Amino acid sequence: MSHDPIDSAKTAPYADLTPDLILSAAETAGLTPTGGFQALNSYENRVYKIETETAPWAVKFYRPDRWSDAAILEEHGFLQELAAAEIPGVPPLAHNGQTLLREGPYRFAIFPWRPGRAGYVETPSERRALGRHLGRLHLTGTGRFAARPTLDAASFVDPAIATLAVCPFVPLQLRPELLAVATRLRDRIAETFETVGAPILRLHGDCHTGNVLTDGETLTIVDFDDCLNGPAIQDLWMLLPGDPDEQEEALAALIQGYEMFRDFDPVELRLIEPLRTLRLLHYNAWIARRWHDPAFPRAFPWFAEERHFHELMGLLTAQEMRLRTPPIRLRGPNSD
Repeated sequence: MSHDPIDSAKTAPYADLTPDLILSAAETAGLTPTGGFQALNSYENRVYKIETETAPWAVKFYRPDRWSDAAILEEHGFLQELAAAEIPGVPPLAHNGQTLLREGPYRFAIFPWRPGRAGYVETPSERRALGRHLGRLHLTGTGRFAARPTLDAASFVDPAIATLAVCPFVPLQLRPELLAVATRLRDRIAETFETVGAPILRLHGDCHTGNVLTDGETLTIVDFDDCLNGPAIQDLWMLLPGDPDEQEEALAALIQGYEMFRDFDPVELRLIEPLRTLRLLHYNAWIARRWHDPAFPRAFPWFAEERHFHELMGLLTAQEMRLRTPPIRLRGPNSD
């Protein structure tokens, strides 16, 4: 969930990221690459699996002009705290005491390679295990980041509306209605956040099953690039399946594990649909802001089509209705 309101690099941001530079960066960090590397699926940053004589590593090149050095170091520091608490994550390698390194115009970090499958947290036992990890993560996450954003309407929805207001792909005849419904949704999101008043923690921020690796025995939470301040439910709701009939069962398993380490207040369930709405608006604005990056038109060609924004209008209208319905029910002794 990229946050920045504007990407100031208006030309291809990774045009100078050549194979020679990638391998040279690995050497800068003290590795001995064999020359083999593989580009991994990443749009916001660029991440490569680097082969060395002893083990593979993941080299992550940060998108220029997105995060400040302080924000990146907060990500690294959080991962180091989690590792110290034996919470399954992947902290960066320190070279000469530094985790944020530079090669040419790029900032990068080296992470140990973790094998596993992503997107396969499906059984009650797996969900309970993940809930335990997240409960411990949120205990460690008490407090706030100083250089990273807070998940709220002002920081995420307002910039999204401003971006969509000038997006050239939004049909002119649809633009006033789309912006009007987005503004109404923004007000409802802000109102619900204020009413719920959930405590703000340091979070993973983009915790869906694609960011959880499984190897048959353990679960590892990866990709803390979007870690931020926000309510606990942000790290839980995206783990629920799409089928409404399965959501309550999945939520019950997650919370059962979670509450072994930290209490969960069911009032936060009222934030799920506001957060879903926020993510929908933010996601579309993110693609619009990144359109100058050649990777984005290739990956999201449908974004330039008029029908996409008619479909988006339908989704936003549906979210207005969802925001007026009761939230998902939490089974068990913590139910409302």
